[in-house]
Amino acid sequence: MKNIIMKYIAFTALILSVGCADLEEKPVGLLAPESLFNTPRDVEVAIFGAYGWIGTERLYGRQFVTALMLRSDMVDIGDRGTPAERQQVNDFNMDDNNAMVSTFWPVWYQVVSAANAAVAGAEALGTDANSINPLIAEARFIRAFSYYHLVRNFGDIPYIDYFINDPESVKSLTKMPESEVYEKIIADIEFAKEWLPDMQPNGVRSRASKGTAASYLASVYLTLENYQRAYEEAKWVIDNKDRFGYALETDFQDLFRAEVADNLQETIFTIDFLGQQSGSGGANDDIMAAMTGIRGADELGWSVTVPSMQVYNTWDDRDYRKKVSFADSALIGGVMQPYTVFQNTQRPHIAKYRRYPGRSNAEGRYSDHNYICFRYAEVLLIAAEALAEISGGPTAEALGYVNEVRARARNAAGSPSSFPEDVAPGMDKTGFINLVLEERRLELAFEFKRWYDIKRRKLGETVFKGPNSLEPHSNFDPNRDYLMPLPRVELDVNPSLAPQNPGY
Repeated sequence: MKNIIMKYIAFTALILSVGCADLEEKPVGLLAPESLFNTPRDVEVAIFGAYGWIGTERLYGRQFVTALMLRSDMVDIGDRGTPAERQQVNDFNMDDNNAMVSTFWPVWYQVVSAANAAVAGAEALGTDANSINPLIAEARFIRAFSYYHLVRNFGDIPYIDYFINDPESVKSLTKMPESEVYEKIIADIEFAKEWLPDMQPNGVRSRASKGTAASYLASVYLTLENYQRAYEEAKWVIDNKDRFGYALETDFQDLFRAEVADNLQETIFTIDFLGQQSGSGGANDDIMAAMTGIRGADELGWSVTVPSMQVYNTWDDRDYRKKVSFADSALIGGVMQPYTVFQNTQRPHIAKYRRYPGRSNAEGRYSDHNYICFRYAEVLLIAAEALAEISGGPTAEALGYVNEVRARARNAAGSPSSFPEDVAPGMDKTGFINLVLEERRLELAFEFKRWYDIKRRKLGETVFKGPNSLEPHSNFDPNRDYLMPLPRVELDVNPSLAPQNPGY
């Protein structure tokens, strides 16, 4: 899969690049699906190109996922000499010219463009449904995946679900209301669930499958507070886990070992990078290990995205997941040193991406990581949260799902421990929901999920301004900061996208 993505990303880079501003400034001419797609293989090429765009420095290689981490209460700026746009995202004081947002916004639309091209090309072939609909389903899943990220970060957004053969047609695009975007996302994922295979060839998890679609439906419904549907979709995945080959990995550390990433049962969907390879436009350029690594250590890093001390200090030392998630010491000059003598930022650093990057350069860049977008543990936690909501409190089934996750956490590299203990019956609904959110915070730490939990549960004033804040930000404004600003360049090019999000 990795080589295929690298081989074909140039195809989509040439003819399918679509940010709103790009179309205004650099039109690529009039195109038509029938001139580009002659076989199902051509459709697959466009799909691989869409995956390739996601696996760039601008999205899952650094920019977008770094913004998600910094926006949360789990990751702070370490080296304050890092560019201002990162500090602005972290500190809730960015404007509509933030360079991080301006970088990743158009690339998400390039992914959408490639997916739209694949759908249009597939439909133009006139091939029978059984042979072509699985490819259409895959393209529609990628489109939904992209818009799911965009709508959660920007709210009302321009929505394009057609092949653009005339760049002039997008000059007057308006924003679609958030609720309607979610309806489109659900329709795409429902189609994907119907037509995608149970498993992709060779069992790769970097291409969407039927289980991937159902898992994302569960997540979308959880975000929309449709807890009944969230539970039903999560339960369907759980009931069919053997059919899809899903299971919790025995050792939590294995989830973050690049050398075994292709063979993980727990992975439901992943963004796949190929070690020591890169292409134009930031293709396959993974920089997360360097961003989270320790400046001045023998295993080089930049100390940019570093948890606050409170994140580390409040995490129970008995939890094996803490050991996997943090580097609180490092080789410096060949001698193991504690974080108190780190050169730049005297705090424990994130270890999930720097510790075992596989083939990479000395900084961990150009790694072999497969960045997990969804894994089976999250399905269990979605089922637990949604079931508690619809049942008025934790049932034995809901407790069981959380306890499955905790039981794996007790396997400390093959040495059984007694922590974390199973959750005992008797909790009320509020207490259990808070426990599940805390379990998600720890289980999925630094995996780009926490900001979305803060946003969907409207936790901002508690986690950033409350007495137990892990990363205080007294200026957090719930009327502004649950959304990012639309890039100014987009509004300058197309005033029809106004109004700007509140507060920017």
